[in-house]
Amino acid sequence: MKKSILILGLAAAVLMGACQQFKTGEGGLQYQIVKDNGQAKAQAGDLLSIAMTVKTDRDSLLSSTYKIGLPQIINIAPDSVPGLYAGDYNSMFKLLGEGDSAVFKLDLDTMAAKTMQPKPDFADKYIIFNVKVNRHFKKGELTDSALYAEVNTYFEAEIEKLKQAEAGKISKYIADNNLEPLKTASGLQYVIVEEGTGEKPTPGDTVQVNYTGALTSGDVFDTSVKEIAEKNNIFNPMRPYEPAKFAIGVRQVIPGWDEGLLLLPKGSKAKLIIPSELGYGERGDMRGTIPPFAPLVFDIELVDVLKPAAPDSTAN
Repeated sequence: MKKSILILGLAAAVLMGACQQFKTGEGGLQYQIVKDNGQAKAQAGDLLSIAMTVKTDRDSLLSSTYKIGLPQIINIAPDSVPGLYAGDYNSMFKLLGEGDSAVFKLDLDTMAAKTMQPKPDFADKYIIFNVKVNRHFKKGELTDSALYAEVNTYFEAEIEKLKQAEAGKISKYIADNNLEPLKTASGLQYVIVEEGTGEKPTPGDTVQVNYTGALTSGDVFDTSVKEIAEKNNIFNPMRPYEPAKFAIGVRQVIPGWDEGLLLLPKGSKAKLIIPSELGYGERGDMRGTIPPFAPLVFDIELVDVLKPAAPDSTAN
């Protein structure tokens, strides 16, 4: 009896392993359908709402819709579009329908050969896409305007979910980190980690600030500190890593910074918890790293406060 159970168990393991193997498609595309929901697959002209992570075969994360909290909309292009080829990015999504999920390995050698572009140096052989389809918008007989109106309605509902979730994100962040922040009338919350001994800036002063900005999930999106940038895989060799320098209180930065920095003496270190109304609002940032209605957390150090130059009394 025990021997029979063992044999059945081994057989199940072999079958499971076979199901997990990648298949090879055209252009060297490797794919594994994790879940087939039995729905119609995407065709040219359709749009898909997807959740997706993109990694290199060195396990470096390139992008994730889960970090942003919004799905990505994919437009399925016709094969006749210049630059497309069998086994490319567009090909992947034609294997999927609503409710499906899959893992794809895009062959970089094929991509380089077909597009006549250099092979990227951040991966060896593949870029890996882990995809889940939330919604399938079928073009069918719909006009373009009708199709995109349907997508816009869907996307607006997704953004509304972010809006409704904002207060909970702030509360959870404060509780998870055992913080007791002070709160201003505008909704800005802040914790003084180390109070400086210098004077506070006033509107029109120029300040120099070291900072690290993150979502309440902990995902760092920007920093002036090189070591932190490297640690969080956002290092950019084209930018200087040094304190940011700007005039305070004159709308050169987001309102949460203008208000928060005016509260701090020179030399202070603080944590600012900024609601979206004082940050990037209902649109998010242009780079797509900060979603709509995203509360932000900035760890800042007010390095210096520079007063405006006094007018030259000898000038005519």
